[in-house]
Amino acid sequence: MYRYGHYGAALAGYSPLGAVALALGFETAAVGGAVVAVGLAMVPDWDQKVPGIAHRGPTHTVAFASVVAAVLAVASAAIAWASPELGPLVAMGAGLYLGAAGGVTILSHIAADALTPMGVKPFGDGERYSFDVCRADSTLGNYGLLALGVLVAALAYAFGAAVNGLLGL
Repeated sequence: MYRYGHYGAALAGYSPLGAVALALGFETAAVGGAVVAVGLAMVPDWDQKVPGIAHRGPTHTVAFASVVAAVLAVASAAIAWASPELGPLVAMGAGLYLGAAGGVTILSHIAADALTPMGVKPFGDGERYSFDVCRADSTLGNYGLLALGVLVAALAYAFGAAVNGLLGL
Protein backbone atom coordinates (compact mmCIF):
# COMPACT_ATOMS: atom_id res chain seq x y z
CA MET A 1 0.00 0.00 0.00
CA TYR A 2 0.97 3.63 -0.30
CA ARG A 3 1.15 6.43 2.27
CA TYR A 4 -2.57 7.17 2.67
CA GLY A 5 -3.46 3.50 2.94
CA HIS A 6 -0.86 3.06 5.67
CA TYR A 7 -2.16 6.12 7.52
CA GLY A 8 -5.62 4.56 7.53
CA ALA A 9 -4.28 1.19 8.65
CA ALA A 10 -2.33 2.88 11.47
CA LEU A 11 -5.44 4.72 12.67
CA ALA A 12 -7.53 1.56 12.53
CA GLY A 13 -4.91 -0.48 14.36
CA TYR A 14 -4.30 2.13 17.05
CA SER A 15 -7.95 3.07 17.64
CA PRO A 16 -8.84 0.39 20.25
CA LEU A 17 -5.85 1.46 22.35
CA GLY A 18 -6.86 5.11 22.01
CA ALA A 19 -10.46 4.32 22.96
CA VAL A 20 -9.30 2.67 26.19
CA ALA A 21 -7.05 5.63 27.03
CA LEU A 22 -9.89 8.05 26.37
CA ALA A 23 -12.34 5.97 28.40
CA LEU A 24 -9.94 6.10 31.35
CA GLY A 25 -9.62 9.88 31.07
CA PHE A 26 -6.24 10.11 29.36
CA GLU A 27 -7.29 12.42 26.52
CA THR A 28 -3.77 13.69 25.79
CA ALA A 29 -2.41 10.15 25.61
CA ALA A 30 -5.25 9.09 23.30
CA VAL A 31 -4.65 11.92 20.84
CA GLY A 32 -0.85 11.76 21.20
CA GLY A 33 -0.92 8.05 20.48
CA ALA A 34 -2.86 8.68 17.27
CA VAL A 35 -0.24 11.24 16.22
CA VAL A 36 2.52 8.74 16.98
CA ALA A 37 0.70 6.04 14.99
CA VAL A 38 0.32 8.21 11.90
CA GLY A 39 3.89 9.44 12.31
CA LEU A 40 5.28 5.91 12.39
CA ALA A 41 3.00 4.50 9.69
CA MET A 42 5.66 4.59 6.98
CA VAL A 43 8.68 3.48 9.04
CA PRO A 44 8.79 -0.07 7.57
CA ASP A 45 9.14 1.42 4.09
CA TRP A 46 12.38 3.16 5.06
CA ASP A 47 13.93 -0.08 3.84
CA GLN A 48 13.63 1.36 0.33
CA LYS A 49 16.21 4.00 1.26
CA VAL A 50 18.78 1.62 2.74
CA PRO A 51 21.03 -0.19 0.27
CA GLY A 52 21.23 -3.93 0.77
CA ILE A 53 17.88 -4.29 2.54
CA ALA A 54 15.12 -5.86 0.47
CA HIS A 55 11.78 -4.07 0.36
CA ARG A 56 9.26 -5.87 2.53
CA GLY A 57 12.10 -7.77 4.10
CA PRO A 58 13.26 -7.42 7.72
CA THR A 59 11.37 -4.18 8.34
CA HIS A 60 8.10 -5.93 7.55
CA THR A 61 8.31 -8.56 10.28
CA VAL A 62 6.85 -9.12 13.72
CA ALA A 63 10.42 -9.02 15.07
CA PHE A 64 10.87 -5.49 13.69
CA ALA A 65 7.54 -4.44 15.23
CA SER A 66 8.80 -5.79 18.56
CA VAL A 67 12.05 -3.84 18.28
CA VAL A 68 10.20 -0.61 17.46
CA ALA A 69 7.84 -1.20 20.39
CA ALA A 70 10.74 -1.83 22.77
CA VAL A 71 12.71 1.22 21.62
CA LEU A 72 9.65 3.46 21.97
CA ALA A 73 8.81 2.00 25.36
CA VAL A 74 12.28 2.55 26.76
CA ALA A 75 12.71 6.00 25.22
CA SER A 76 9.33 7.33 26.33
CA ALA A 77 9.71 5.86 29.83
CA ALA A 78 13.17 7.44 30.12
CA ILE A 79 11.84 10.83 29.00
CA ALA A 80 8.93 10.63 31.44
CA TRP A 81 11.24 9.42 34.23
CA ALA A 82 13.49 12.45 33.70
CA SER A 83 10.57 14.80 34.27
CA PRO A 84 10.62 15.85 37.95
CA GLU A 85 6.83 16.15 38.24
CA LEU A 86 6.15 12.63 36.95
CA GLY A 87 6.73 9.59 39.08
CA PRO A 88 8.01 6.15 38.13
CA LEU A 89 4.50 4.74 37.71
CA VAL A 90 3.64 7.41 35.13
CA ALA A 91 6.97 6.76 33.39
CA MET A 92 6.26 3.03 33.17
CA GLY A 93 2.73 3.70 31.96
CA ALA A 94 3.95 6.09 29.27
CA GLY A 95 6.53 3.56 28.15
CA LEU A 96 4.05 0.70 27.93
CA TYR A 97 1.46 2.84 26.19
CA LEU A 98 3.73 4.33 23.54
CA GLY A 99 5.49 1.02 23.05
CA ALA A 100 2.14 -0.63 22.40
CA ALA A 101 1.13 2.19 20.03
CA GLY A 102 4.37 1.81 18.09
CA GLY A 103 4.17 -1.95 17.89
CA VAL A 104 0.54 -1.90 16.75
CA THR A 105 1.41 0.71 14.12
CA ILE A 106 4.17 -1.41 12.57
CA LEU A 107 1.90 -4.47 12.65
CA SER A 108 -0.83 -2.46 10.91
CA HIS A 109 1.64 -1.55 8.17
CA ILE A 110 2.46 -5.22 7.68
CA ALA A 111 -1.24 -6.12 7.63
CA ALA A 112 -1.96 -3.45 5.01
CA ASP A 113 0.84 -4.77 2.80
CA ALA A 114 -0.61 -8.27 3.17
CA LEU A 115 -3.64 -6.99 1.26
CA THR A 116 -1.52 -6.75 -1.90
CA PRO A 117 -0.56 -9.53 -4.34
CA MET A 118 3.12 -9.15 -3.34
CA GLY A 119 2.22 -9.87 0.27
CA VAL A 120 4.62 -10.03 3.21
CA LYS A 121 6.76 -12.52 5.12
CA PRO A 122 5.99 -11.33 8.65
CA PHE A 123 7.59 -14.16 10.59
CA GLY A 124 10.95 -14.19 8.81
CA ASP A 125 10.53 -17.86 7.95
CA GLY A 126 10.07 -17.40 4.21
CA GLU A 127 6.32 -18.05 4.32
CA ARG A 128 4.55 -15.35 2.28
CA TYR A 129 1.10 -14.10 3.22
CA SER A 130 -1.12 -12.29 0.73
CA PHE A 131 -4.86 -11.68 0.69
CA ASP A 132 -4.55 -10.36 -2.90
CA VAL A 133 -7.29 -7.74 -2.35
CA CYS A 134 -5.75 -4.90 -4.34
CA ARG A 135 -2.47 -3.71 -5.79
CA ALA A 136 -0.27 -1.45 -3.66
CA ASP A 137 -0.84 1.43 -6.08
CA SER A 138 -4.64 1.09 -6.07
CA THR A 139 -6.22 4.51 -5.54
CA LEU A 140 -9.46 2.90 -4.36
CA GLY A 141 -7.61 0.55 -2.02
CA ASN A 142 -5.45 3.25 -0.46
CA TYR A 143 -8.17 5.86 -0.02
CA GLY A 144 -10.60 3.15 1.06
CA LEU A 145 -8.19 2.09 3.78
CA LEU A 146 -7.72 5.72 4.81
CA ALA A 147 -11.50 6.21 5.01
CA LEU A 148 -11.83 3.01 7.04
CA GLY A 149 -9.12 4.19 9.44
CA VAL A 150 -10.77 7.58 9.92
CA LEU A 151 -14.16 5.90 10.49
CA VAL A 152 -12.73 3.44 13.01
CA ALA A 153 -10.90 6.28 14.80
CA ALA A 154 -14.10 8.34 14.98
CA LEU A 155 -16.06 5.39 16.34
CA ALA A 156 -13.30 4.64 18.87
CA TYR A 157 -13.33 8.27 19.97
CA ALA A 158 -17.10 8.24 20.40
CA PHE A 159 -16.96 4.96 22.30
CA GLY A 160 -14.11 6.08 24.55
CA ALA A 161 -15.79 9.40 25.31
CA ALA A 162 -19.10 7.68 26.08
CA VAL A 163 -17.47 5.19 28.44
CA ASN A 164 -15.56 8.03 30.08
CA GLY A 165 -18.85 9.85 30.63
CA LEU A 166 -20.42 6.76 32.18
CA LEU A 167 -17.44 6.23 34.45
CA GLY A 168 -17.40 9.90 35.40
CA LEU A 169 -13.62 10.18 35.11
